[in-house]
Amino acid sequence: MSRLKGITVVLLDHRQTGVDAFNRPVYEDVEIPVDNVLVGTPSSDDISNELNLSGKQLAYTLGIPKGDDNNWENRTVKFFGKSFKTIGYPVQGIEDMIPLEWNKKVKVELYG
Repeated sequence: MSRLKGITVVLLDHRQTGVDAFNRPVYEDVEIPVDNVLVGTPSSDDISNELNLSGKQLAYTLGIPKGDDNNWENRTVKFFGKSFKTIGYPVQGIEDMIPLEWNKKVKVELYG
């Protein structure tokens, strides 16, 4: 029996690293590798619905592993040698009620 296994993606988190001379926050992108992320292709209906609802071109749907506590809203994600932006809010299920290793779905669009 084969076992499902995801890939490692890089999540960019925008964190405050200090303040400038005018006391304004200074931010830096921090790369966070996230292991075992499933990358799935959306159906044509999903692509069409997302385009109609948000104006965004859905590229992939990511399955995020249980226990991950990173912020996936409005973030850049890198995988397959490209950069993607997350769309909307992650959809999350109750960990104990889901039999596999993933309990969160995040939609992404190609970025840049």
